[in-house]
Amino acid sequence: MPLLVETGRLHAASPPNSKEEIDFRNQIRPILSAKCFACHGPDANHREGDLRLDTQEGALGDLGGYSAIAPGKPDKSELIVRISDEDPETRMPPAAAKKQLTANEIELLTRWVEQGASWSDHWAYDPPTRHPVPDLQTGDSASNWIDHFILHRLQGERLRPSPKADRVTLIRRLSFDLTGLPPTPDEVDKFVHDRTPGAYEALVDRLLASTHYGERMAMYWLDLVRYADTVGYHGDQDHHISPYRDYVIDAFNSDMPFDQFSREQLAGDLLPESTVDQKIASGYNRLLQTSHEGGVQPKEYLAIYAADRMRNLSNVWMGVTLGCCQCHDHKYDPFTMKDFYSLIAFFADLDEAQHFDKGADKLPTPRPPELPVLTKQQRHQVLELEKLLANLTVQREQTATSDPSTTSPSNEQLAAIKEQLTAIRAQARKTMVSVAIEPRPIRILPRGNWLDDSGPLVEPAIPEKFGKLNVGDSRPTRLDLAKWLTDSQMGVGPLTARVFANRFWYLLFGVGIARAQDDFGTQAEPPVHPELLDNLAVEFVENGWSVKHMMKLIVMSRTYRQSSQASERLLQLDPYNRLAARQSRYRLPAEFVRDNALAISGLLVLDSGGESVKPYQPVGYYRHLNFPTRKYEHHADQRQWRRGVYCHWQRQFLHPMLKAFDAPSREECTVERPISNTPLAALTALNDPTFIEAARKFAERILHEGGETTAARLEFAFRQAVSRKPDQFEIDTVTQLLNASRQQYQQNPAAARDLLGTGLAPLANEVNPVELASWTTVARAILNMHETITRS
Repeated sequence: MPLLVETGRLHAASPPNSKEEIDFRNQIRPILSAKCFACHGPDANHREGDLRLDTQEGALGDLGGYSAIAPGKPDKSELIVRISDEDPETRMPPAAAKKQLTANEIELLTRWVEQGASWSDHWAYDPPTRHPVPDLQTGDSASNWIDHFILHRLQGERLRPSPKADRVTLIRRLSFDLTGLPPTPDEVDKFVHDRTPGAYEALVDRLLASTHYGERMAMYWLDLVRYADTVGYHGDQDHHISPYRDYVIDAFNSDMPFDQFSREQLAGDLLPESTVDQKIASGYNRLLQTSHEGGVQPKEYLAIYAADRMRNLSNVWMGVTLGCCQCHDHKYDPFTMKDFYSLIAFFADLDEAQHFDKGADKLPTPRPPELPVLTKQQRHQVLELEKLLANLTVQREQTATSDPSTTSPSNEQLAAIKEQLTAIRAQARKTMVSVAIEPRPIRILPRGNWLDDSGPLVEPAIPEKFGKLNVGDSRPTRLDLAKWLTDSQMGVGPLTARVFANRFWYLLFGVGIARAQDDFGTQAEPPVHPELLDNLAVEFVENGWSVKHMMKLIVMSRTYRQSSQASERLLQLDPYNRLAARQSRYRLPAEFVRDNALAISGLLVLDSGGESVKPYQPVGYYRHLNFPTRKYEHHADQRQWRRGVYCHWQRQFLHPMLKAFDAPSREECTVERPISNTPLAALTALNDPTFIEAARKFAERILHEGGETTAARLEFAFRQAVSRKPDQFEIDTVTQLLNASRQQYQQNPAAARDLLGTGLAPLANEVNPVELASWTTVARAILNMHETITRS
């Protein structure tokens, strides 16, 4: 079917042939959902006329001698009669609803009834199955089966795929997508000149094996689960949680199966013989905002926490929005208030009320239960030292009893090892964890009112839409819920897999196959390539829930390797690249923008894990933070230059640089960050002290490594920043900027000193301040080029 473009969405137009079969799922259900479900949908408490149109039983059922839909008989179908009625008093939908049907929609509904009113469940609640891979016309090239689905759709739209991107663009795209960091000039040169058949796959494998892959993937996951270093409410005090962030990074780097990753976070403390890492993972349940303010009512805030937790669970794993079920049955999807509070009951065993009594206005604030933990490396060091200490102790005892004249380990040796052990153990960080206690009773709260105890008690249960858990007579636990979410036989694992397959596509194309990442409900836009999305979901499950497998599969496709250049026709037809007839071009996420500048300059410190770090921030930014009042202190050592994933995340006062580049405060699940283009972002990238110091250090590199001439230095600078040589226009423009800057700083040396400042990155010896300031100005311009901060 040909496409119509309307407000960025792809719509199927009416079939030109009236005999063509109407597709209920893609053409009829969206109309019913948008125009009818509010009054005739799942919400029984607000259903009008006792008519339900979201189920086949309700739509075709006997209404007392007539039915809303009589298959094959539009003139006997009350639905068709009422939507076609010319009397505004009886026409449906009523004028007050402001959901009037278009002539095209009325025609589609009528023809659908004429054809027999075929019915199918909403696509997101149907388990995905493997679809046959389409055949392609001669001349179309494909790298794997993903391309067959994309090319088949493009052929139907009479479109051609974009040509392959050049090799420089490919390595830059892959580096940003898989590690969040730019490639070095040497890496670019090696790939460009390596024409062996397996060069591209070797590059993919190298990047997936990088420790920076886990950092890149963690940045997205931390958005989903609303990870932050502070409590959010009240004084927004720091809390202990950074080991959870390191767990996530390690999990992605080790390619932990996603079903295991899910179980450990939702119920790591309930796993048999739970390990330290699994307990750290269970900190997921503690990531929400909390408060210990003096006037807090524990009962109220436990209700707030429960609703917050349920919104996150449903958004992250289920890809649906259950938040409205806190107060009423869902208006459009088959979820009820009972479903909402029954899911909450799974988490009724969490020990999470201690902070109401033990929380304090200090940094960090206590949030028990907490666990002191070492990093994996530290734990390994402790284990080795303990073995050594035990061996030496035994050796000493044996020597003393057998032959006193034989040399034995001294007391000094043993003491030194003990001191090492003490020093390492002293580095343990606390982290919030889940601990199970006797479950508190959970009631359905009428209209979400925590003061109203009239609602019935509920036990842990999955939504009725999906049946029941098979746990016998025992009370279902968080572990049972986690297994259900990823079980492909007895649970909704395939549905969960489809949610995340869509997100992997989003990470690698900038837009999902289904547009909404957190809501696959009936109000959401259906996937543009539904069969492809289903196959990706099945692939995810069948390959052991391997995220690395999925990322490699997608980046190995020809579709991924396309150019991001778009023709005018393609931009008009598909401005948001839903058909994947090209690659996408978009500004890097906030942390990548910062990491990129530091990497280009040579300042970036690639240490892994540890406490969150505090980069430069405007003076006085925290002046309105109270309980306690505080002053932001940036780190004055190499921690200043670590990656953005490790930056301190203050919910109420997010770092201005991160905020300017659209990073979320992480109060709620964020599945897709907005991408804005504002003067504030440009000014931040020009004037934030971190970027000033990056520019200054970059200028030092240009002067010391770039050669003796301006042309050589500009070539060096552009190759570092954008992996290519500058063109003549760029050479002329930047040279003019350089000369103007030299003249300015020669006339006003104090301005040069002000620009260079006295920052943490030490100045190189024997550097002419005027020359360095002039090249720093050039470096600032290059670091702020659109191309420098754009993934294409």
